[in-house]
Amino acid sequence: MQKDYGNMSQTTDELKRQAAERAVEQVQSGMVVGLGHGSTAIYAVRRIGALIQAGTLKNVLGVPCSQQIELEARKLDIPITTLEENPVVDLTIDGADEVDPHLEVIKGGGGALLREKIVAQASRREIIVVDESKLSPALCTRFALPIEVIPFGWTTHLAFLEGLGGRPKQRMASDGSPFKTDQGNFIIDCKFDPLTTPSALAGLAEKIKARVGIVEHGFFIGIASEVIVAGTDRIRNIRR
Repeated sequence: MQKDYGNMSQTTDELKRQAAERAVEQVQSGMVVGLGHGSTAIYAVRRIGALIQAGTLKNVLGVPCSQQIELEARKLDIPITTLEENPVVDLTIDGADEVDPHLEVIKGGGGALLREKIVAQASRREIIVVDESKLSPALCTRFALPIEVIPFGWTTHLAFLEGLGGRPKQRMASDGSPFKTDQGNFIIDCKFDPLTTPSALAGLAEKIKARVGIVEHGFFIGIASEVIVAGTDRIRNIRR
């Protein structure tokens, strides 16, 4: 089901902000809320913080999906909790790198895919907020798949991924050192040909996840409850 929210002529960043704030309208007092990671999700975190400070939202607890977001949430006076304290999350608002017509998603461009997926699977609802450039006819059309691996023996996964038809490359930090996740793991960004059928997507995801030493992949399958899309002239809400 798809709903449009009128015509707009705004910058991409402004549309991202408006779409994120549209998602925050579904946050209610007393909720445990997953705080997503990324350039779009941060707008939702800031809006939640503003509503808490204004007294509009009360007794809301946030579960950050990364250390970076936890620091930002604390600056905004959002009360922080953990999955150990609250194992069920009412609603998570997060971004994505690519979304297909079935609302399947690739995440991990920011390197937080492991924590994001743990929070997502603990959530009753997962709202994905993106700009329209992230929409794709099939996953892996525009974005490489992030794959988190433990550092020990990480190079052994390169030939394995090539055998699956991938073109893997280790992600590097801005200083030229290997990028490390909050868990101290490496990320391999692996390009695949577009996955045009659900069976191809599910099959590849299963093969990658079964590999010892691979912690998690960036396919989020069957997780998104709805996607809010910021377009050049409107905001769309697409529900599964």
